[in-house]
Amino acid sequence: MGEILVGGVLLFGARVGDVSLGTLRTLLLVRGNRLVAAGIGFFEVLIYVFALNFVFRHLDTPINLVFYGLGFAAGNLVGAWLEERLAFGYATVQVITLQQPEKLAADLRREGFGVTTVQGEGLEGKHLILYAITKRRLLHMLLGRIRAWDAQAFITVLETRTTRGGFYGRHGK
Repeated sequence: MGEILVGGVLLFGARVGDVSLGTLRTLLLVRGNRLVAAGIGFFEVLIYVFALNFVFRHLDTPINLVFYGLGFAAGNLVGAWLEERLAFGYATVQVITLQQPEKLAADLRREGFGVTTVQGEGLEGKHLILYAITKRRLLHMLLGRIRAWDAQAFITVLETRTTRGGFYGRHGK
């Protein structure tokens, strides 16, 4: 029984590892990081083949399928958690605030964020729209500054796949 449990735990760990790497690889590909994604894919497939080989060699132990499935599920969660922590890439933040948008833009610039403003028109008239592109690892800080300024501000966050030129502020490239 101990051998079965050890094998199941190893299988579970292998699946968590390869699926986590697969999740990271996919997200990196979407963000245009092809070379890093390819390197991760190499290790992902090695672990996957090991896990699959283990399952096929032990088909007489159905509990391995349970460990295999649980490892897959947990690997998705771990991969998404890792990607959030690593926070690769950039995000574009759009802000509409009725609370002195020019002053907010100036304050954010002073704090090191690059901010562009444009005039927009909505249902209730013309409003200034603030755009800031920031590293994803700094997104929480930028959103905190905006919410502290105006808890009712309309904020959208967009994934930014590619950037070229421009000014990102002290927090930029």
